[in-house]
Amino acid sequence: MIRRARESDVPAITALVHELAAYEKSSSLCTVRAEQLHSALFGAQPSVFAHVAEHEETVVGCALWFLNFSTWDGVNGIYLEDLYVQPSARGGGHGTALLAALAAECVERNYTRLTWSVLDWNTPSIGFYRSLGAQSQDEWTTFRLTDDALVELAASAR
Repeated sequence: MIRRARESDVPAITALVHELAAYEKSSSLCTVRAEQLHSALFGAQPSVFAHVAEHEETVVGCALWFLNFSTWDGVNGIYLEDLYVQPSARGGGHGTALLAALAAECVERNYTRLTWSVLDWNTPSIGFYRSLGAQSQDEWTTFRLTDDALVELAASAR
C-alpha cells in the first residue's frame, strides 16, 4: 500500500534514508536526524513531502520529494530526492507504486515534470527507470557547492 507519510513514520523514513546512504556507499555523509526530517516534513512550512510503501503494516520504502519550477513551462514539477525500497521488499512493485503515486500528483496538479537523479553505477535502478519510460538527461551535468566552497562564495556576496 502506498500512502502519504504520517508523523509516526518519521523514524522509519529516517532509517530508510540511512539505508539508502549505505547502499550508495555514502554512509559517512548522511547525518540527517529524525528531528530534522520531522521539521522538514511536518513543520510550520514543510519543505519536503513523502510517500511511504507499506507491507504488512510495516514501512518498507519511501519517496521523499519537493516542488521545483520550470521557467520554460511556467509550472511546478516534482523533484524526487530519495526513492528507496528495502532489499527484502524489492520486486513487490513498491518502487513502481511509489513512482506512480508521484506521477499521479503531477497529473492531478498539472505539473509537467517528475525529475530525479541516479548514480551512474546504479545499473539496476537505471534499468528499472527506463522500463517505466523515463529518459536520462545525459546532456546535463549536476553541480553542487558545499562546505568551504559554499561558505567562500557566500562571503563574496557581502
